[in-house]
Amino acid sequence: HTHTPHTPQDADGREFKPQQNAVLYFIDGCLGQSLRTITEEGAMDLPPEISVLLLSLSAPFLLYAINQLPFLQDPQVILALVVAALTTVFLLANRGMKSAAAPDPLFYVFAVFSFTSVLSLTNALQQDGFIKGFMDVYVGKVEPHLSSAHGILLSYWEGLVHFLLLLLIIHRMSEGKSFRNLALLWSGSMVAAQTVLISGMIVGKYNKNIPPVIWRSSLSLIGSVWTAVKLLSRPRELSIIPADKLEVLQRRSLLSRPVDLLLTLCLLGNIAFTAFRGFVVLECSLDACFSYIYQYEPYMKDSVGFPKLTMLVFLFYAVPLLWACVLGLLTPGCSWMLDWTLVLAGAVAQAQWTHLGASLHSRTPFTYRIPKDEWSQVMVLNLLSLAVPVLLALRCHIRPAFFLQSQPHTPTTNGRKQR
Repeated sequence: HTHTPHTPQDADGREFKPQQNAVLYFIDGCLGQSLRTITEEGAMDLPPEISVLLLSLSAPFLLYAINQLPFLQDPQVILALVVAALTTVFLLANRGMKSAAAPDPLFYVFAVFSFTSVLSLTNALQQDGFIKGFMDVYVGKVEPHLSSAHGILLSYWEGLVHFLLLLLIIHRMSEGKSFRNLALLWSGSMVAAQTVLISGMIVGKYNKNIPPVIWRSSLSLIGSVWTAVKLLSRPRELSIIPADKLEVLQRRSLLSRPVDLLLTLCLLGNIAFTAFRGFVVLECSLDACFSYIYQYEPYMKDSVGFPKLTMLVFLFYAVPLLWACVLGLLTPGCSWMLDWTLVLAGAVAQAQWTHLGASLHSRTPFTYRIPKDEWSQVMVLNLLSLAVPVLLALRCHIRPAFFLQSQPHTPTTNGRKQR
């Protein structure tokens, strides 16, 4: 009998071209083999962070297939493929954790977001010309805002900083160590990123393609908020400090704590600068506001909408938190500072990186970039605005005694005070 080789066909019965066949075989050989390696029994018994890394690295293959195969290039098909890929990552992560006793449900959240982080890194590398052939169709038909300067800088942050944080979190989870601090940093960063992104897509120039893209950002926002709520609802492991020593430390005034005094002054300056920039984007009529937006940060006028939304998020969310942190440095026993300073640091670091980087990027029109004559002043102000919340979070965790709640002194049987 003669054997007729089967030629793959698309939904309309048309045969794939040789190039498309090659793409299919390449994906099946590389991606399929990597997934089979992960799922085949427990022979390899890879650490969870390595399994998640391998699963995440399959993201570029999916993007390459979408970019090369015409029958995958419908927006609804692309969305279905991405959902299927995220579901597959979730199921494979669940299979890899079967050996663990009752794994933390947050593990699956971190595994799925690791996959999306690699998607973001792939976008950043292509938009800046380091690679090609991966994101043309996806960006053109699903998320066009990813080609903006804001989208590129955000993609770098998600693909590098978020991905590293997520792998470290998963590693610490597998080792039975605390991952609370790293996870709160990630949550704060993610919530700030998605809040600005969703708002900017609605009010900016990319609002013509909202339905296909809003779902991913909304799910990302919901997942990061749920993670933060889950972590904040869990009791924190606090250091054990003798009651007498804790009482002495918390009696000290702000003037006798030079580091806290300096941080308080920096926070007040940061509040003033952040509020001022909020008034600038709200088109305040003061001459100082008019001069600043035209002479120092014209990027805040860009029609993409993201810089304006960033300043408004700072004004309405960061400023109240900064004021609360000032009160936390003045009042002993504010244990919430240990958690919320991490959330604030992650949010401000991400937003400042994206805003400052986008105002310098070549995708931003030249007239909106930081003027050359004012470059150093704008850089210093923005970097100080980024550094203050980060330094405050470090201070709270290096020396947390002032923020611990003192317990009432109750004598023990031998007459000594309890710790």
